[in-house]
Amino acid sequence: MSDLQGKRIALLEGRMRGELADLVRRHGGEPYSVAAMREVPQESRQEVEAFLTRLGQGAIDIVIFLTGVGVNALVREAEQLGRLPDLLTSLAGVMTVCRGPKPVAALKRQGVAVTLLVPEPHTTAELLAALTTVELAERRVAVVHYGERNETLAAALQARGAQLEELCLYAWCLPDDLGPLQQLVRDLVAHRLDAVAFTTQVQVRYLWQVAARLGLVDALTQTLTTQCVVAAVGPTCAAALEAVGVTPQVVPTHPKMGPMVMALAAYLAHPDTPARLHTV
Repeated sequence: MSDLQGKRIALLEGRMRGELADLVRRHGGEPYSVAAMREVPQESRQEVEAFLTRLGQGAIDIVIFLTGVGVNALVREAEQLGRLPDLLTSLAGVMTVCRGPKPVAALKRQGVAVTLLVPEPHTTAELLAALTTVELAERRVAVVHYGERNETLAAALQARGAQLEELCLYAWCLPDDLGPLQQLVRDLVAHRLDAVAFTTQVQVRYLWQVAARLGLVDALTQTLTTQCVVAAVGPTCAAALEAVGVTPQVVPTHPKMGPMVMALAAYLAHPDTPARLHTV
């Protein structure tokens, strides 16, 4: 198995930073972990209560979950309202759709079966493709969003005639202390790191925002284009990088952290290999 050969790898993951850093160490690399964002719960008690009431009355036909965090946030709010049994009973009676394995796992922990699981790489495109055989016109569809509203998904559902209900239970925000992220930008443009791994498109956005505050956007883009190996966990993340002028050398076949680290190790061992097409 290829390893990371002691290379310093910048990681921007927040919630699973420990797990990703451990993966890098197990593959022989030195992790440099700086969370690029934080997840902040939103005040949504009234919205959730209204949603639970409508769900219990049979006024919602389909519930779409985009993330495990969204599932957990909804469960937590329902529990605080004393209505968790109502939520679980009602979800068992409607069509549930999960964009990826994390919301599936979160629902499974609550004993809720999933009706439709979106295939890899679990992007909005695959979600909409999976829904092509589902009648949406005049049906009441609830979307439990991730850290921001998925406008593409909402517009596509409404274009197909769905009556949309949306819940935004948490938000993605920059860290309270920008110092570590600012230092990461400086270390990147000073060529002190060998690679950087992105696990969400929001990390790209926030890293460039911080670079802009430092007046280092051009230097950062230049470094990640010519000096530093860039890995993206999946196509959505890769597209966000390409939008700011950086083409990642490493995009694993399976959009998960483990395959990304393995593909990065394979690329560093054989940099002439087209790692974007590398199967791990």
